[in-house]
Amino acid sequence: MAPQMIFVNLPVKDLDASKRFYEQLGYTINPQFSDETAACVVISETIFAMLLTEEKFLTFTAPGKQISDATKNTEVLITLSAESREKADELAERALAAGGSPAKETMDLGFMYGRSFADLDGHHWEVFWMDPAAAQGEAPQG
Repeated sequence: MAPQMIFVNLPVKDLDASKRFYEQLGYTINPQFSDETAACVVISETIFAMLLTEEKFLTFTAPGKQISDATKNTEVLITLSAESREKADELAERALAAGGSPAKETMDLGFMYGRSFADLDGHHWEVFWMDPAAAQGEAPQG
């Protein structure tokens, strides 16, 4: 059985600026699933963010629904795992350097560590590391 994939669809105001933002985070754009109204950001082999112009995004929603303003309302938190605390910091710092903004304070529980940021359109991203022992249900160290 092939691994399940996820495609997170995000409305964006400026597709080119959003593509540059995610490329600055170290991700690539898959041109096969991109055009002037959409860009497929490859986060991993099974995780993709589909950046859609607001007009294109509305063609996928139920009639009469409006796009939430992610700078004022939170509809979803997008959370990615990281290999280490350092990798969590690295991604969050790249996002801030690329024009993103802080979303919350750093979370440090010892066995779990997380950073967060908002992208150019205000979509809330979390990146976290968890001690492998804690992830396996063992008592956290420290």
